[in-house]
Amino acid sequence: MVGEKFLAHKTEDKREQTIQEHLNGTADLCAGFAAAFGAEGQGRLAGLAHDLGKYSAAFQRRIRGSTERVDHATAGAAECAKLGQSSAAFAVAGHHGGLPDGGGQGDHYEDKTFCGRMKRAVLGKQESYEAWQTEIKLPAVHPPVFSSSLEEMFFTRMLYSCLTDADFLDTETFMAGEEQERGGGDPMEVLENRLQGYISGWFPPKTELNQERCAVLQRCLEQGETQKPGLFTLTIPTGGGKTVASLAFALRHARAHGLRRVIYVIPYTSIIEQNAQIFRDILGEENVLEHHSGVLYDIEDEATPENARLARATENWDMPIVVTTAVQFFESLFANRSSQCRKLHNLAKSVIIFDEAQMLPIPYLRPCVFAIAQLMKGYGVSAVLCTATQPALDGMFQEFLPERHAVELCPQEMFHREIFQRVTFQREGKLSWETVAERISGQKQSLCIVNSRKSAQKIYSLLNPEGAFHLSTLMYPAHRKAKLKEIRERLKDGLPCRVVSTSLIEAGVDVDFPAVFREEAGLDSILQAAGRCNREGKRLAGESMVTIFQGETPPPALFEIPVAAGRQALNCHDQPDSPEAIHCYFQELLDLKGPEALDHKGILTMMEREYMPFRKIAEQFHLIDNETKTVYIPLGEGEALVRRLRSGEHSRALFRALGQYGVSVYPHHFEALDLAGDLEVLEDGSTVLTNLALYDNAVGLSLTVDEGKFLSI
Repeated sequence: MVGEKFLAHKTEDKREQTIQEHLNGTADLCAGFAAAFGAEGQGRLAGLAHDLGKYSAAFQRRIRGSTERVDHATAGAAECAKLGQSSAAFAVAGHHGGLPDGGGQGDHYEDKTFCGRMKRAVLGKQESYEAWQTEIKLPAVHPPVFSSSLEEMFFTRMLYSCLTDADFLDTETFMAGEEQERGGGDPMEVLENRLQGYISGWFPPKTELNQERCAVLQRCLEQGETQKPGLFTLTIPTGGGKTVASLAFALRHARAHGLRRVIYVIPYTSIIEQNAQIFRDILGEENVLEHHSGVLYDIEDEATPENARLARATENWDMPIVVTTAVQFFESLFANRSSQCRKLHNLAKSVIIFDEAQMLPIPYLRPCVFAIAQLMKGYGVSAVLCTATQPALDGMFQEFLPERHAVELCPQEMFHREIFQRVTFQREGKLSWETVAERISGQKQSLCIVNSRKSAQKIYSLLNPEGAFHLSTLMYPAHRKAKLKEIRERLKDGLPCRVVSTSLIEAGVDVDFPAVFREEAGLDSILQAAGRCNREGKRLAGESMVTIFQGETPPPALFEIPVAAGRQALNCHDQPDSPEAIHCYFQELLDLKGPEALDHKGILTMMEREYMPFRKIAEQFHLIDNETKTVYIPLGEGEALVRRLRSGEHSRALFRALGQYGVSVYPHHFEALDLAGDLEVLEDGSTVLTNLALYDNAVGLSLTVDEGKFLSI
């Protein structure tokens, strides 16, 4: 190959990028990304080493037309390992196929573990690539010092994020022939000025309630300026304006301390859509990225370059405001593939708001708290647990971050809690579904929330159909939205409106009923339900009743422990929404669950006992354990969309639209429908309901089910 250029990439129009050009470009980007957490040298090393295997004759034949398969990642990993740089070695080894499991010294050289691949390099079982030494000089870098294997794995994944993003960006720029418009957005100073303009009309506040809201807002602005980066709680009663107050803290805090972006982590897509729109209204659409399964942007859509820019931003979160789900956020932090990990380095030097923090997933609570603690400890992050019902996580954070203590941004003395009191709670004993239906019917307008779909359907069947509504996740989203629109109109017009729903209506659904009935549940769910009663504060608290009752059937297994903890808190405290009751509930909940239930897959134990088990952890860490299958319903506009799907169209825009006509069902229900011949499975695996008699306009897809809760991805 004397005299030949060593190529990394070629384009269809015959342009060529040398390996040296690609490695230097990637190294510059990777070093810049890693500098955000003090690892610039590690980043440069990984960037320079990642494609050293492309110097092999085999790879050069491949890029010039051969079809042989070439492993070009192991070579650079081996060079990093020789330098004692294991984090860089893992990042390089996984930059295409994903971070591998570490394995052990007994692994065979054909094993796909890190140790197996390093043995392959030592034994000379791969193509020679020594020519790299004529063009590249790897820097001498001090290896980082870690206090535990858990900390080392976290750092390695962050370095891997820097490398994969840098590699993609340098390659993208070369292949396109120019830099692509990505991320961007305005600096924090501009965003804060826009917020100030938005809230300027709120001062001076005219009503007692707005006085309290403005006091909370002003306090958050002050705390954003004066508090050093760390761990914060923001505990504001429902109606206290926490969405804007938390944004005010985040923008002021980011500006004051040179932080780069604000990331909102939210449990439900319904809340995300609502909050993201508020942020766009305040800060401008060009500054807000909404990233979850319900929003897909088409990177190939040349007709709308803004969509293409947003699509690229979902890859690495390089925008000033990112709004995403807890599932997307935490699963990325424990993933091993570049598609999920690529964005992680952009978490460094950010303000991360965990909205509705009480909904952090209990089966993964310890790994999630560990990850938050790591981001604060080593990556310049300020974390805010934002909720009206603050979970009792102090002890867990102290375990992982003993030198930091949570600071409450708005202590109770900052506002008068009684002004936010909009409802009166009353407890009932066990009620039959017939009695519940009678009580609902005794109100002109009322909402009843129960723990299972089966119970909701039973109560609904006992109501007079006039003005009665049923809501559950067995209704496709467009159907639920249409029903909610009708419900809001009837509430506004003072017409009879009696709604029976599963818990989907509790978080982020803006409805206002004079009376709410809630089957016994976790205290957090009860208080969320109470937020649907007298929401606008237009009635007296004494006239706005939230009735807590025990249903005629035992709660589903999923709810047994939260129900028991909620019952204990209600037995000990007269006011369910008092800080004392809330703390009692979460403490009781964690005690009843027990330590093992807070990491039920043993993620942290696995990280401590095994050597860098990246792939194994990624396979185990899934916040939604029951994988559901989507069934598309060809009704309304969904009929035309399904026709397009059947014709072979598979665009992102089509699947984004189809998402509004899909119902998620559990595997055993899917199998039953399939066996009965009620489904059509298309070539691409998409599934369409063919027996439309199974879809009822009142209750949705007909199934015999008890599940009533869901998470969003």
